[in-house]
Amino acid sequence: MVSKIELSKSLPRERWGEFFDQFSDGNRGRQISIESISLELGDETLIQNAPLLAIVYDRPGKGNDLVIEVGKDEVTYAHAINAPTEVLTGQNSTGQMIALCISDATGTKTLIKLQPS
Repeated sequence: MVSKIELSKSLPRERWGEFFDQFSDGNRGRQISIESISLELGDETLIQNAPLLAIVYDRPGKGNDLVIEVGKDEVTYAHAINAPTEVLTGQNSTGQMIALCISDATGTKTLIKLQPS
């Protein structure tokens, strides 16, 4: 049984760059899975149990995308989200970050689930 993740906190866009830098530093190597949730294409698991390398955000003037990179010492898989519109975070009962949900301009959501560390 999968426990439902409460994605309750929306991050203000002006904090995204700083947040993802800190998040990458604090969670590098943590096992993640990435799912794409699309009204048109349905739900798709893109990757499971892979070590997070970094999440890189380029603001609208610089590319307006967000790239999730996985791998131990080098990038073995990267998932790009073009024109992200919202970032929601989910925490467990102890306050540890366990999920991120990123929406893009097309309405597709990318769900990143983190294994408890």
